Amino acid sequence: MKKIYDHKKIEKVLYDFWEKNGYFEYKKQYKNNFCIVMPPPNITGDLHMGHAFQHTIMDIIIRYNKMIGKNILWQPGTDHAGIATQIIVKNYLFSKYKYKKIKFSKKKFLKIIWQWKDKMQNNICSQIRRLGSSVNWKRNCFTMDKNMSHSVKFAFISLYKKKLIYKKKSLVNWDFSCKSVISDIEIEKKKCKGFMWYIKYYIVKDNNKIKNKEEYITVATTRPETLLGDVAVAVNPKDSRYKNFLGKNVLVPIVNRIVPIISDKSIKKNKGTGCVKITPAHDFHDYKIACDNKLPLINIFTDSGNICNKFTIYFENNVCKETSPKFLYNLDKYKAREKILKFLKKENILEKTVSKNIKILIGDRTGSLIEPRITDQWYLKVKKISKKAFKLVKNGLIEFIPEKYRNIFFSWMENIDDWCISRQLFWGHKIPAWYDSDGKIYVGINRKEIIKKNLLPKNFFLKRDKDVLDTWFSSAIWSFSSLGWPKKNDLLKMFHPTDVLVSGFDIIFFWISRMIMLTLVLLKGNKEFPVQIPFKKVYITGLIRDEIGNKMSKSKGNVIDPIDIIDGISLKDLLKKRTTYMFKSSMKNNILIRTKNNFPNGIDSYGADALRFTLASLSSPTRNINWDMKRLKGYKSFCNKIWNINIFIFSNISRKEINENMIFKKFNIIDIWIISKYNIMIKKYRYYIDNFRFDKASVVIYNFIWNSFCNWYLEFLKIIFKFFPKKDILYYKNNLIKIFQLLLVSSHPIIPFITESIWQKIKFFKYNCTKSILLQKFPSYKKDLIDKNILYNVTFIKKFLRNIRSIRNKIKINFSKKISVVIKFYEISLKKIFFQNINFLIKMANLKKIILLKNTYNYEDYFVKVLKEAKIIVIYKKKYYDSLNIRNFINKIKKINFNINSSKNKLSNKNFLKKAPKNIIKFEKNKIFNLIKIKKSIIKKIKSNKQLL
Repeated sequence: MKKIYDHKKIEKVLYDFWEKNGYFEYKKQYKNNFCIVMPPPNITGDLHMGHAFQHTIMDIIIRYNKMIGKNILWQPGTDHAGIATQIIVKNYLFSKYKYKKIKFSKKKFLKIIWQWKDKMQNNICSQIRRLGSSVNWKRNCFTMDKNMSHSVKFAFISLYKKKLIYKKKSLVNWDFSCKSVISDIEIEKKKCKGFMWYIKYYIVKDNNKIKNKEEYITVATTRPETLLGDVAVAVNPKDSRYKNFLGKNVLVPIVNRIVPIISDKSIKKNKGTGCVKITPAHDFHDYKIACDNKLPLINIFTDSGNICNKFTIYFENNVCKETSPKFLYNLDKYKAREKILKFLKKENILEKTVSKNIKILIGDRTGSLIEPRITDQWYLKVKKISKKAFKLVKNGLIEFIPEKYRNIFFSWMENIDDWCISRQLFWGHKIPAWYDSDGKIYVGINRKEIIKKNLLPKNFFLKRDKDVLDTWFSSAIWSFSSLGWPKKNDLLKMFHPTDVLVSGFDIIFFWISRMIMLTLVLLKGNKEFPVQIPFKKVYITGLIRDEIGNKMSKSKGNVIDPIDIIDGISLKDLLKKRTTYMFKSSMKNNILIRTKNNFPNGIDSYGADALRFTLASLSSPTRNINWDMKRLKGYKSFCNKIWNINIFIFSNISRKEINENMIFKKFNIIDIWIISKYNIMIKKYRYYIDNFRFDKASVVIYNFIWNSFCNWYLEFLKIIFKFFPKKDILYYKNNLIKIFQLLLVSSHPIIPFITESIWQKIKFFKYNCTKSILLQKFPSYKKDLIDKNILYNVTFIKKFLRNIRSIRNKIKINFSKKISVVIKFYEISLKKIFFQNINFLIKMANLKKIILLKNTYNYEDYFVKVLKEAKIIVIYKKKYYDSLNIRNFINKIKKINFNINSSKNKLSNKNFLKKAPKNIIKFEKNKIFNLIKIKKSIIKKIKSNKQLL
């Protein structure tokens, strides 16, 4: 067998072996089933460390549950990620084919996205395989597959029939870059330098003429272009400065629109001038004031953010148009702002300009400015459903792990608004709604069904809604749509509700809460679950950050691809990967420097098992988890350690020596001890896995394998194999293989590849092995196999051996040199078993003999170690040790004298003093001073030694 574990040669082969043999597939049965639905990765790019982290946890859970006898299904799939995919493909076309110069039709653009989807889905599935994820690939799906598309349409129609979906005109956050509404929680607030402009609004008479140019109120604004949509000016009713102005009208500059001065309690008297221009079609606060006061709404922006040629004015029951000033036609908002300010200055309407830090809204997908805008959108009523979802979680029907994340869920449910489910994109599920020539809405699967159900003529005019659904709508039904809903099938009966959802805390609202709500509404209950839920438990993971705590992102150039950890990557390729799409030279240089510092030789190849064990060990119940390359290196050594156990077994045991009838038939102190330790370990290990503490589970099994099994049990066996009678050794050998088998099975959920690889080799011994370790029954805790007395006795034996080693190291006695030891027991119970194994202990510690201490024995001149249980005396006189120490001290002084003379020679050299910088000369002087100081301290130590005196 090869001495070093080569993961590259076995991982792909073993994964193909599992997949071809159908080990990840389920059986048709209605009891003892276990299911996880994979949070579908977006087809926007390759998997990152966050995916690898969650996949490791899910795979541990799935493999463990299969091995404890459950019928498992890990349902895989990928997500179309509407807005994100559309933006990425647009950027891709722009960078590769100069998209802006080529006009793509919607049909052509969608064709390109489907090609992108095929490529990215293949890449993602390949990565999932490389991580060892035991998913059922026969059930792989995509959120826009034919069946999934049908599920989404069915869900929309069902909710519409229940009068939970409606369409209305309202104020939304609008992304002018992608020309679509976006969610409030997909927006970032940023501070930047801006200005506050103070603008005069003249008071008008009853005949709609300005009284005089001395009578006006001043409005302060950071967005002067929005005055084009002003419908009022509001002041606080308690603001004494403006009491006389209430009920009067003012003239909006440029558009010359006459609007009222109104009062509203929400206006802050101390902010700006205390007068606020009300632009309800482009500000959420203003929108509320307009609704309360029944004011009109005026939209001034086009879909792309330019000034409209004609403003749309929305009243309660009608809509009309108002012409925009010609000099602003179709201008970009910033160019329009320049022209507006120029006009205001010219007309002496701009009172002053003050610099100010302002907050702006940025789309987290596009990075472009977000503006509120009046549009027609589809909404889902969620307030009533959210109350039911709240009760479900509060009553414990759905458990959050860690429990603290329930509070985030509760907070969202208590403050939730109706969900805007429509988006103005090409890519996504088309809303199944049609309109006739009068604008009447028809909802159905397709045009044919609508005509049939509504008894309409075949040639009846119906126009399809252009909008698509928010990506999270299809994700919200994922737990049951991925299992074939709305068709009645065995999968839903067997596996829904699913058992565990593994997800991040950042999408509790986006996804988890919406899944709970839509499952409540769309799925019927049964005897076991009167109210349907999507999952029984939610395990929330932290966010994997880089080594210094920064969020991993391509823009920062600190992303680590999990496949680069598995296979390794050169520094040249890593730098290329991290800087290919960096357009800012300063950012690119910083990434180059940091990458070279962190990975001077690139990234070594560590294999999937070392990566998985590291991720499991990092899975503490915290929000942020810093990646640790040192820990990764340590767990690669751990995998090699397990491989070396394998080599030790095959080097010392032959097939002829294997006899299953010998296993645990003849017990000895060493075997009883390791079996006891194993059962203590497996109890803790299973407890931690059952309670989602994979970090603690990994520590427990690591410590047992490295310390108890390798550092002690195998070292004991090496002596036994060398010196014990052959008949006894056979029992030890058979017990060793059985215990190692148990360890392989226990470790398999975390490190599947190396354990399966060794399992396939252990079959060489013709043991009663299953075809795959994945089919093996997971070990259980057996209390009757724990012997507390033996544990206590062996703990003392280990302590005895450690102290002998410690004394040897201290007095520089090589292990090859035999010494004698005298021992006196304070605990008589230890004496018997100690002397029963005395020959074994002499061999382990390489001693001449072990003598029981007599009271007359003089041990003052020897090395003594006093323990709680006994006193240990090494027969090696202190004077030899002292003389050895003196020799060491003298050698140190010789070295110090040499270094002092070397520095003195430099300082006496005139050429050196001329040419050397002042700091170097100072360094040499300080060096002499410090060396003399050290020398004096060593001389003191020598003088204090009584032997020398």
